[in-house]
Amino acid sequence: MVFTEFRPLDEKYLVEYIKATPALSDKIGNNFDDLKIKEVGDGNLNFVYIVVSPAGSFVIKQAIPYIRCIGESWPMTKERAYFEALTLREHGRWSPENVPEVYHFDRIMSVIGMRYLEPPHIILRKGLVAGIEYPLLAEHISDYMAKTLYHTSLLFHTTTEHKHNVAEFCGNVELCRLTEQVVFSDPYKVSEYNRWTSPYLDRDAEAVREDNILKLEVAELKSKFCERAQALVHGDLHTGSVMVTHESTQVIDPEFAFYGPMGFDIGAFIGNLILAFFAQDGHADQGNDRKTYKEWILRTIKETWSLFYKKFTALWDEHKDGSGEAYLPGIYNNPELHQLVQRKFMQDLFHDTLGFGAAKMIRRIVGVAHVEDFESIPDASKRAQCERPALDLAKMLIKERRKFQSIDEVVSAIQQLQ
Repeated sequence: MVFTEFRPLDEKYLVEYIKATPALSDKIGNNFDDLKIKEVGDGNLNFVYIVVSPAGSFVIKQAIPYIRCIGESWPMTKERAYFEALTLREHGRWSPENVPEVYHFDRIMSVIGMRYLEPPHIILRKGLVAGIEYPLLAEHISDYMAKTLYHTSLLFHTTTEHKHNVAEFCGNVELCRLTEQVVFSDPYKVSEYNRWTSPYLDRDAEAVREDNILKLEVAELKSKFCERAQALVHGDLHTGSVMVTHESTQVIDPEFAFYGPMGFDIGAFIGNLILAFFAQDGHADQGNDRKTYKEWILRTIKETWSLFYKKFTALWDEHKDGSGEAYLPGIYNNPELHQLVQRKFMQDLFHDTLGFGAAKMIRRIVGVAHVEDFESIPDASKRAQCERPALDLAKMLIKERRKFQSIDEVVSAIQQLQ
């Protein structure tokens, strides 16, 4: 059977597809008798199948041409699968320990075949809701971010290579536009897609829509998001895009990837950890007040930035005489100057991280897609009590991000609001 045009996979059709694809059938030892297939796509956009046989396993992810959770009324390009596969391969090249391997990609069918992250891997967000500590999380995620962001930037590439890569990823415009809408537009106006914990946060949502200074800063962040092709960012690096065990951290779902500001990835991750922190009181019970867990989250926030800073600058130091064209060695040719540009770069990146992280927090509280951290708190009034300080912190971070000089100051601000 030759697959010359797109059609959605069901289980029966999937078996035919695997049979016709050696890269996949080889993974299960061509054994179709004991094949177990399970559809697990709980996301908003795709079909996801886990395929397991005694000989091996993989995951099949197929992009369909509309937003699955809304239906065909909201069309969405299936080309996103191409950019996802491209990014998994490029990020996997630089951080293979933290990115699942791609076995197969079919652009016509928008199908990716990749490593199955077997149990006990779970989505990080679910682990955070359950109060599970992951001792290596900051170590791993800082590694992933430092390696992927450094090696896809002008600090490592020539401007010719960089422009070529940027041009390729400009094709992912539709998913970038979706982000522009849900992160930088909808929360700041009346939109049919917005929702919040009503009636408790009615006034808070209105305050977001009426805050001139906030809107001024959000415009600047949007401008950076749209115009600053700094590195190949994952584009959706929240705690639902990471799978974990105590020993392993795997970054999945980079279908929103594009060349954008580095702080958008770092901010997304840290912002979602901050949301998890503020949600903890809603998950506390007689047996566990979640106090020590909240301390672990704050430690993880600190370590994520500190370790990222250390690793990113170490890569920069190591390659400072390489082919990267951001700071030509002939000009930036003494240690004081190298330190000067590095410090400036990292300070700007820190402020970007806070701004984008806060924008991601706001949209999860008064925008279209919310997070399980809060949504799984059944009592609406309790939920609102957890969401409000998170929203207040986020607004303050966006407006005053340039005043913060260190991650410790950010953690102090979080503690003051809890």
